[in-house]
Amino acid sequence: MPTTEEIERRVEAADAVRSERRSAAARLVGDLAERHAELAEQLGDVERELGDVLAESGDVIEIDELAAFTDVPAAELTRWLNNGKPSRTKRRKPAGGAAHTKTAQAQKTTASPEPATLKPSPLQDIPLARGGTVTTPAMVP
Repeated sequence: MPTTEEIERRVEAADAVRSERRSAAARLVGDLAERHAELAEQLGDVERELGDVLAESGDVIEIDELAAFTDVPAAELTRWLNNGKPSRTKRRKPAGGAAHTKTAQAQKTTASPEPATLKPSPLQDIPLARGGTVTTPAMVP
């Protein structure tokens, strides 16, 4: 049977090996996480630049044409385009309360009349980015 000192030495030896492996794993995870953050920032910059280029070139080439020429899926191009656009801010709902409820009810009763219905008018030509036109009926109130 080992002595008390021998048991302590064995535990310390086992702990030293485990501690070194834990330290190595923590260092590696930290290094990889830092690298990931740098690459994610670079990728974000490239995606913003792609969105800007897509927005600027939208008047001369359409997403479907770009997809056909570049073999990049149209959905991916559209995502880059939409991510580059500034997002619309949402309106906050006013805090609830009795005063607000009465105001909302008053506004509902004094709402504007029904919206005007749209009627077809003579045909109009709509130019396409890739050339040519499409004739569609224009809708007017």
